Amino acid sequence: MQSYAEFLDLSVGFPQDGFKLIDDELYFQDINLMELAETFGTPLRFTYLPLISEKIQMAKRLFDHAIKKHQYKGTYTYCYCTKSSHFKHILEEALKNDINLETSSAFDIPIIEALERKGMITKDIMIICNGFKKDSYKENIVDIIHDGFTNVIPVLDNKEEFNYYANELEVPVNIGIRISVEEQPDYPFYTSRLGIRGDEVLDFYQNKIKEDDNFKVKLLHFFVSSGFNDTPHFWNELEKFVNVYVKLKKLCPDLEMIDIGGGLPFKNTLSFDYDYEYMIDEIVNRIKTICNDNDIPEPNIVTEFGSFTVAEASGIIFKVLGRKQQNDREKWLMVDGSLITMLPDVWAMNQKFILLPLNNWDAEYERVNLGGITCDGLDFYKTEQNIASTWMPKTRKAQYVGFFHTGAYQETLSGTGGIHHCLIPTPRHVLIRKTKENNLDYQLFQEEQSSKQVLKILGY
Repeated sequence: MQSYAEFLDLSVGFPQDGFKLIDDELYFQDINLMELAETFGTPLRFTYLPLISEKIQMAKRLFDHAIKKHQYKGTYTYCYCTKSSHFKHILEEALKNDINLETSSAFDIPIIEALERKGMITKDIMIICNGFKKDSYKENIVDIIHDGFTNVIPVLDNKEEFNYYANELEVPVNIGIRISVEEQPDYPFYTSRLGIRGDEVLDFYQNKIKEDDNFKVKLLHFFVSSGFNDTPHFWNELEKFVNVYVKLKKLCPDLEMIDIGGGLPFKNTLSFDYDYEYMIDEIVNRIKTICNDNDIPEPNIVTEFGSFTVAEASGIIFKVLGRKQQNDREKWLMVDGSLITMLPDVWAMNQKFILLPLNNWDAEYERVNLGGITCDGLDFYKTEQNIASTWMPKTRKAQYVGFFHTGAYQETLSGTGGIHHCLIPTPRHVLIRKTKENNLDYQLFQEEQSSKQVLKILGY
């Protein structure tokens, strides 16, 4: 019978970019994962920070190429949307790459202020403030504008939001408007709950904003929940959005930027196939064509990439605690953590991540199910997309497994340091950097949550 390594190679092609095998063990970005697991213990989160910079530079390079190819007259600006991961080490790495930021809630603003105090940003960085805003969020936006942040752009999610800024702001401000888009056909609703309807934007600008000399509409924003995908729905919504831009630009000469939200996808399966170059090229081309057809200057393009920026930098490692044969067909590998609590998108939205064994690649393979240790019936992982079953090495030896490209949302959705189902503790977290000598440097960022910490939260 084939080994697991031979089976995977025939199934999807392996090794793949970022992964390699050395002496029957899996390496990720040159990190010896078995050594990592044995040194720090499991379950274990890890984040390889240099990959964040690589993803940012990749997107910048592709947009620059498309702009030159099409002789596009606008510029490109990369924003990182902080909601994907707010951690300081993430922002610190991302900000090395001359980027700007997009916020989504009130607590984002104190993070911006902390970054400025530490010298990681200056007050002229562009901060795009998105989202449906509570009063505390709007108050914080007003405060940092009055504090001297000169390039903060509140994006109006509704008409009433403008009234707040008109009453509270004492200095001239650039603002944006978010356009509400139609959702994809399989979505529960026809239209996004966020943003202002496209057919209301022109009247809103003419009758409300234009008369106030303190405000200039600089940016038009839209967000497609499906992300940048080569589908009729995405292209239709993009073209509708650019046509709204064209109409508003004729009334509003200050308008100069379009902000395309939704983002590039990250590799979440071994069979992932996405043509980044084609998509970015086509986006630039379509914006240019529509604007040229209407004799409108090509706008500066802004994107908000969150998952694309951070997802592929992280993973989580488990050790198989036990093997259970529950019937003639179903064999379970029970891991030393909870998939529900540590990878919440697996449970909440059937999210797929790359799942691979760390060792025993020379062994035969078998069909298994992967289960977490909570008492919840849904604490399991189904399988990778496009692979009918989950396969792992067939062995009685100690087995370690890893989920990869888990860096977007999982730590915040699972509530780092909080209370989790069955009181499963937050796992250890290791940060990995490269030194000037190109060696790997490991830092224990967070210890595993203790029972004392959990009991304190519970009031004991």
